[in-house]
Order: sequence, then structure tokens, then C-alpha cells
Amino acid sequence: MPEDTDAAFRATYAELYDRYLVPLLFAPYARCLADRVKALKPRRVLETAAGTGILTNALVQTLPAETAITATDMNQPMIDRALAKSPQPRVTWQQADAMQLPFASESFELIVCQFGVMFFSDKRASFREAARVLAPGGHYLFAVWDDWKKMPEAPLGIAADVVGTMLGCDPASLVNPAYHDETTLRQDLAAAQFQRIEIERIALPATASSAREAALAAVHGSLIRSVIEARHPGRLEEATNAVEGALLAQFGRGAIAGRTTALTVIAEKGQ
Repeated sequence: MPEDTDAAFRATYAELYDRYLVPLLFAPYARCLADRVKALKPRRVLETAAGTGILTNALVQTLPAETAITATDMNQPMIDRALAKSPQPRVTWQQADAMQLPFASESFELIVCQFGVMFFSDKRASFREAARVLAPGGHYLFAVWDDWKKMPEAPLGIAADVVGTMLGCDPASLVNPAYHDETTLRQDLAAAQFQRIEIERIALPATASSAREAALAAVHGSLIRSVIEARHPGRLEEATNAVEGALLAQFGRGAIAGRTTALTVIAEKGQ
């Protein structure tokens, strides 16, 4: 992700991201990950790249009251949005870099991250930090997006293709960096001394009430808006209309019933 695009996104779009993109893409996976965390019965949980708290809230609703939850993100506006939207007294929020965690070794029994690992500039460094702050036998659970090119029913993938063509840029530059190769995932985790690595592909719905709502979510709540405003000012509405047209052509009028695919990864720290 280019630095200027990333900076614009972090500074400006916490509210848009939360309003539009979270319901379309992230909410179904938050429930799925929270259920998997619950099955592991941790007493001390760290969430990294927590964003505006969609998974955090799912953890609060799913885990026993005695489970301690620490939620972190590098982007303070995301944390501020999470606290303003739904303050949770049992959650400790802290700004933190997943590659330099400000916690003592062996502080947590489980670390969970929903769609953040792809953005870490040094994956292996982040995995080493995760291993450091995990207690022996602890687990690291995270989700990453599959290849958007293999998701023909994903509204964000459709939007990236449409806007990429419109702007004359690679659609891959409008979504998250690719990090879905299973061999690479296993090698990077093993290099940080993780073991018993399990990877599963899951597909979940990506729904919206209309093509217009899905277009607003995909264009206004994602990196697409950052790229347009940084490099092609004045074309945001054009892009939104073009994406709406593509979604109407594929799904018709009425509700959008799309689908996305992600990899869920769970790895154990050795004793």
C-alpha cells in the first residue's frame, strides 16, 4: 500500500469504513472468529488491528465475563470510533504496532486478528512478536482474504475491477496486499516457531440492501476512495455510479447477495 494512500485512509475514513464496509464484509467473519476463540477457552485475549471494534464486540458477546480482552490498533481514529460507537468496560483499548507490541512476554493465551496481517509490512516480525507475548501453548488465530480475482461475487472485488479499468490502474492496488498463499503462510509462521498450523478456506455472504448501498460501501469505505481522492480528485461519484451499474448488471435490482472467501489460520506456540 503506497504511503500516501495509507495515510489518507487512516486519517480520514474510520467513520466511512465503519458505516459502509464493516457490515458488507467484516461482520460475518467477526462472528465466525469469535466462536473459534470461545472454543479455545482463553483467559487473556489480545486483538491486533482491531479497527473500529467489530470483532472486539463479537468477542465481548461471545466470551465469558471473566475473560480479559485487550484490543489494539495503530490507527487512533479507528480506536476513537470504536470507543464512541460502543464503549465496553471490560475491554482495554491501546494504540499499538503489531510488529512492536508493548506487552511483556507471555502476557496472553490467545491473539486474534481479523484481516490485518496482510497490511503488516514485515509478517515474520509480527509473528515473532505474537509468539513472544503468547504463553507457552497459546494460540494465534487470524483471517486473511483469499485472492480477490477468485471471488466473482464479491462486491469489493467487482468494484476494484471496475474502478481499476476506469482509472487505468491495477485492480490489485485498490484492495489489500495479497497474502493468501498457504505455503508462504506456513513458512512464515514456522520461522517464528509456531507449530500445528491449521489453515481453512471459508466462504461467507457479503450482502447489501441494494446495488447503490453495496457501491457506496465498496467505493467510499475502502482504499478505493483514498486512491481516487489522492490521485484522481473529482471522480468519486463517477466511480460509485460505475460500480453501481456493474452490480446491477450482475445481481439485478433489489438486495445484493454476494460472497467472499477468506483463510482462517490457527497456530500454536510450543511449550
